[in-house]
Amino acid sequence: MKAIWNNQVIAESDQTIVIEGNHYFPPDSVKKEFFKASDTHTVCPWKGTASYFSVEVDGSTNKDAAWYYPETKPMASGIKGYVAFWKGVKVEK
Repeated sequence: MKAIWNNQVIAESDQTIVIEGNHYFPPDSVKKEFFKASDTHTVCPWKGTASYFSVEVDGSTNKDAAWYYPETKPMASGIKGYVAFWKGVKVEK
């Protein structure tokens, strides 16, 4: 699977985990040069507290377009640190 934004592959892996229709990419499959930590956090009742990244490609920023769970609740332990996308980031084969 590839995550693409602004015509740039920002993550690529054949080891994604699909939960609730979202592909979660392993931390080492994310091209960190395109990611900037955000102060945004949200809470999922069964996964835990999510942290966000903004994605920056060619001078354009997609605020809070990626999220991950640095710590998870027990039922979501398999995606700890994995990164998922929204806000126009295309995830495709």
